[in-house]
Amino acid sequence: MSKIYIYNTLTRKKENFKPIRKEWVGLYTCGPTVYDYAHIGNLRTYIFEDVLRRTLEYAGYTVRHVMNITDVGHLTSDADEGDDKLEKGAKREGKSVWEVTKFYTEAFLDDAKRLNIKKAKYLIPATKEIKEQIKLIQQLFKNGYAYETETAVYFDTSKFKNYTRLSGQKLNEKIAGAREEVHTDSQKRNPADFALWFKTVGRFKNHTMKWPSPWGEGFPGWHIECSAISSKFLGQPFDIHTGGVDHISVHHTNEIAQSEGAYKKPLARFWLHGEFLIIDAGRMGKSQGNFLTLQLLIEKGLNPLAFRYLVLTSHYRSKLNFTWESVQGAENSLERLYSFTEVQLNKKTAGKKVPSHFARNFEKAVADDLNTPQALAVIWKLIHVVNKNPQYSSKEVLSLLYKFDALLGLGLKNIKRGAIPEKVRLLVQKREEFRKNKQWQDADKMRGQIESAGYFVQDSLGGTIIKEK
Repeated sequence: MSKIYIYNTLTRKKENFKPIRKEWVGLYTCGPTVYDYAHIGNLRTYIFEDVLRRTLEYAGYTVRHVMNITDVGHLTSDADEGDDKLEKGAKREGKSVWEVTKFYTEAFLDDAKRLNIKKAKYLIPATKEIKEQIKLIQQLFKNGYAYETETAVYFDTSKFKNYTRLSGQKLNEKIAGAREEVHTDSQKRNPADFALWFKTVGRFKNHTMKWPSPWGEGFPGWHIECSAISSKFLGQPFDIHTGGVDHISVHHTNEIAQSEGAYKKPLARFWLHGEFLIIDAGRMGKSQGNFLTLQLLIEKGLNPLAFRYLVLTSHYRSKLNFTWESVQGAENSLERLYSFTEVQLNKKTAGKKVPSHFARNFEKAVADDLNTPQALAVIWKLIHVVNKNPQYSSKEVLSLLYKFDALLGLGLKNIKRGAIPEKVRLLVQKREEFRKNKQWQDADKMRGQIESAGYFVQDSLGGTIIKEK
């Protein structure tokens, strides 16, 4: 894969990706706020980011992947209003904040593992980097971007040129389009100014999580953690920053302002954003009260990788509509892919080479802004061709499937040889030959023998699925 083109939200166009350093690519992905389970809309974003990382690794790059864990400072409104989400979660469950963050961090990591999402090299809780956040705020004071009130420390957005360039909004539009919140700090200079540090006074005087600072005891705002963590572990600028589209107008806009305000150089060269997962014609989210967890899908008997497959059927920059029918269809497709892989494992065909255009077309798809739907189409075309021409080398077919799956992450290498008894495999092969020759009665007899042996046969466009009864 010689070139990768990815859509940069900052420039609003696809660009040829070239890393800043030869040694590694710096990738920062905004992690979860661990006050509740991640919903499958969140998980869609993490799958897109995983595909991005795997694509870079497929292309031969070493990726230094950093992800934060938000375990302090994220209020129920992104606009610095409302309760602290972590405190709210602790109150809901009758536990300490520290217990809640530990539990939901582990739950998130379990979900990521079940979805074959690679763990970040650096997984950094915000509470572990308080000193770095304070240091960054001090630098903002030094450069004239921060100011203090009786209750908080704020970033002065009026001092930062092109504050809204990531979202493309004008500042007055951003303010007019904001939620109708009750602003509790009368000393705040501008409506768009955002909190860098909250003092444990007023509404936060009983806040559990607090640290000493030059501005008094308190805790950091939500946005500052990402700037501090990315700068420490990746330097500035680094290559790629990602997140969901909901991060564009507030969280990522604020990250850029505070990072560039502090260090007077760009934060990241590329900004990538995944679109929403839609359910019941609306965005899935905890605040919308319509979120589904991965565990719920599992309890309904679905393979978690069926959800990953469903995500791959849609481009990451397109909204994806979730229905139970769509995820069931994804599981059926995944089962066909597993069945085909299993058949190839049990074959000993050392025949024709697989045409090279399959690999070229797959790489062309993923190099075009991570076009996973097209990449899956290449795989199904390969399966169709191999099923029609069984003389292709099974070893080569498997090698190609495993290479593709290193990027897609569907777990094909977990399929083991010998799961289908030799007797049943031979009956299936005979049936396929009869079907190919349009000997339908003989094919039906083979089906009967297969079912008598305790297996179920299902024909599909992708090939034959064989399951135990």
